[in-house]
Amino acid sequence: MKKILLSAAILLGGLSIQAAPIVVGSTTELVKFQDEYKEVDAVPAAIKTALDNAYPGVKLEKAYVNDKKEYKIEIIVRDVKSIVYTDAQGNILKK
Repeated sequence: MKKILLSAAILLGGLSIQAAPIVVGSTTELVKFQDEYKEVDAVPAAIKTALDNAYPGVKLEKAYVNDKKEYKIEIIVRDVKSIVYTDAQGNILKK
């Protein structure tokens, strides 16, 4: 009886090991998306004004720009970090 239980445990254990999923890296798309924006030191005054009006007490952490002159801006409002997308005129974009 012990041999039957041991054989069943080995058989079931072998089946569960084969059921493990194989994951192929899919980070290529994420890196491609992040490379579209390049970090900049300053943003246009229109963007600063628009962010001050939309988010009182906003602090700009980092800013990035892409080829279409769209800005990705990391901000802090009341100790909460967020990311806002704007165009060069300060219009907030929904992404």
